[in-house]
Amino acid sequence: MIAFLKDWENTAYPEMIRDLPEVDINVKGIRGWLMQAEEKQVAFFDIQAGAEVPPHSHCAQFGFVLEGATVMQIGAETKTFRKGDWYYIPDGVVHSASFPKHLNAIDIFDSPNRYRVRK
Repeated sequence: MIAFLKDWENTAYPEMIRDLPEVDINVKGIRGWLMQAEEKQVAFFDIQAGAEVPPHSHCAQFGFVLEGATVMQIGAETKTFRKGDWYYIPDGVVHSASFPKHLNAIDIFDSPNRYRVRK
């Protein structure tokens, strides 16, 4: 896969994903592409090492780590998730994340309005 990264704008996602609308997110080092459904959203995230997401809450979120690692605090629990791991954040639970390594993850949100498209 590493050979493709130059052609894929240094992401783990091919053109079919990068052709999706970009997520409007104002966190340095985070880029994402949005797949919209009537009742849900799916986001394909590419997150640089060192990025941090401050504590926040929203609808339920289920995610898979494709590459890299993230340290997430979900409620009172802190855990590191690595390639092949999945995580679940219940609706309304405060959570935050840091990224010691470059991360690629796919997140499914239980709302069609979690993110907006970057204009």
